Amino acid sequence: MVLEILKEVEALLEGHFLLSSGKHSNRYCQCAKLLQHPDKAEKVLSVVANQLSNIEFDLVVGPAMGGVIVAYELGRQMKKPAIFTERENGEMTLRRGFSIKPGQKVVITEDVVTTGKSFKEAAKVVESFGGEVVAVVCIVDRTTSKVTDYPMYSAIKLEIESYEKDECPLCKEGIPYIKPGSRNIK
Repeated sequence: MVLEILKEVEALLEGHFLLSSGKHSNRYCQCAKLLQHPDKAEKVLSVVANQLSNIEFDLVVGPAMGGVIVAYELGRQMKKPAIFTERENGEMTLRRGFSIKPGQKVVITEDVVTTGKSFKEAAKVVESFGGEVVAVVCIVDRTTSKVTDYPMYSAIKLEIESYEKDECPLCKEGIPYIKPGSRNIK
């Protein structure tokens, strides 16, 4: 069901992409194309909500940009408050009056996880306030190896190749890339 919905909303793209991790890929999952459809996002994230049904937690935290709507929708389905972290002067932080209380059990959300860089930055923020990360949740898990010791849940696991910039066959062919992600990288 999840793959069919991602295809239906044209969230799976083909081409040459610069990922937020700095790696390159020939495919990209643009979850914003899914998240613009609340009814479809609800269905996809219900898959993850079901996986979390036996996990005790107090708060959902999503790193901006990709995790914000995911956090909101998961919080709505699980009847938990949802907040987000964002970068200020290049550092992930809490703003807007959000807070995390010591001992709060937190689920971190993302749209796509490849290397885990964004959720790891969010986890540092959670832990700096005394919160405890109990799980990481994403729509699409495109990891190729273990990227975290936290339990990780996803609506779908996709095998999508990614390359270091210097090893990218698309670069070697002279195919220009596009950068669809939100992190400032070159």
